[in-house]
Amino acid sequence: MRKFLLKYHRWAGLILAIFFILFSISGIIMNHRQTFSPFSVDRKFLPDEYSYRDWNLAAVRGTEKISNDSILLYGNVGIWLTDSAFSHFTDFNQGFPAGIDQRKTFKVSRTRDGRILAGTLFGLYEFAPASMQWDQIELPVHEKNVVDMLVKGDSLFVMTRSHLLFSDNNQQFEVVELPAPAGYENKVGLFKTLWVIHSGEIYGQAGKLLVDLVAVVFIFLSVGGAWMYIGKKKLKRNKLQSGERKKIKKHFQWHFRWHKKIGWAMAVLLFITTLTGIFLRPPLLIAIANAKVGKLPHTELDTPNPWYDLLRRIIYLPEHDRFVISTSEYFYYSDDEFGSLQRFASQPPASVMGVTVLDDMGNNTLCVGSFNGLFAWNFKSGEVWDLIDKKPYHAPTSVGSPIGNHKISGFTLHFGNYPVVFDYDKGSRSPFNKEEYPSMPVELIEKSPLSLWNFSQEIHTGRMYQFMLGPFYILIVPLVGLAGIGLLISGLYRWWKHRKKQKH
Repeated sequence: MRKFLLKYHRWAGLILAIFFILFSISGIIMNHRQTFSPFSVDRKFLPDEYSYRDWNLAAVRGTEKISNDSILLYGNVGIWLTDSAFSHFTDFNQGFPAGIDQRKTFKVSRTRDGRILAGTLFGLYEFAPASMQWDQIELPVHEKNVVDMLVKGDSLFVMTRSHLLFSDNNQQFEVVELPAPAGYENKVGLFKTLWVIHSGEIYGQAGKLLVDLVAVVFIFLSVGGAWMYIGKKKLKRNKLQSGERKKIKKHFQWHFRWHKKIGWAMAVLLFITTLTGIFLRPPLLIAIANAKVGKLPHTELDTPNPWYDLLRRIIYLPEHDRFVISTSEYFYYSDDEFGSLQRFASQPPASVMGVTVLDDMGNNTLCVGSFNGLFAWNFKSGEVWDLIDKKPYHAPTSVGSPIGNHKISGFTLHFGNYPVVFDYDKGSRSPFNKEEYPSMPVELIEKSPLSLWNFSQEIHTGRMYQFMLGPFYILIVPLVGLAGIGLLISGLYRWWKHRKKQKH
């Protein structure tokens, strides 16, 4: 056993070193998205699946008509001004901070008095015609990620992932105190719990910095372990001069001493970070996807807000005098200005990543789009019709993939005579579309690189290796994680045996 663990620690450590270094660097970047938002990666240096073509990769989330022949197109490419034929595109991102991440737009709305507002990943902005640029509007909440907006008469509702804000007649925003839904148990998803533990967000900024330290330790142990292997090989050579041999031996002993000390001292944190990480990606993710646990006391999750990180979309149905709110879990309605929120008796298919399309079709029917597909949902009868495959929808009897065959990322009613749907993979070439949508302009593509954060996410989740491994890329995170746990166990065993030997 001792010999096996020794060999395992040496060879597994060498093989896994590059993965741990990449996971660690990418994790640090992901932990500080706003800090790294000015930086990006040119898509021409990336595999072909990261290239824009036909408005794929969530380039478009929606459009907003601001005059008879002026339409704002928005999404991951930012905001662009076009005409009714979508034939010319003009960059409309002046005023946003530098970086493609700062331009990521979830909603653009025009109020009744002509104000144009944009909800982005990092805040709410209003377009100033005098300066022809976007000016940020301060919101009375810490979280600034605006996921949706709703204009109702002279009132404006702004939704972040955790709060609903309200402004009437251009007054300052106030927080709408959304009541807990019926049957609320004050629990949170196990996935979310493991997510915030893995990132350190569970203890706010201090927790993130602690996990950053764990990442630095992973890098130190990986680089140090590789150096010790190389140094030991060099020491076995007979041609080394005494001075060079002494220098290498000194460096080897330094790395060996600190490799043991830091590895032992940080073992628990290294283990927790590795273990939580492997459950955040398939296939192990499937096992915890629907599990609920109590909120950990005295953490960021321990909040009285029952909608923390759950809110995604809002719509108003004048026919029913009803608000509809979609979350990452369920769809709710309110008939009394948010005095109570009730869960619909039936629920449409929707990805846990959130709804990308929520539109009123009339006759008690909503159009619901997400990475699960595009559906017409009758919330009275509970009937669901698959709009793309043109057949009734039947819910699966077992837990499966969180995404479907049609990953709907955007929608517009402003082109031609029919709605246009944008698929994350196929772009405007979705089988739903009846008219050919114009191609992406070269200027728009060149001004839409991949943000450094998203590039890091692709590395951290293993998706960057899909072009080499195909669907088997999903095994990278769990396999490296499990092998890493074995590496920690073998390292602790070696440390314990060495310490025991020193005592004797």
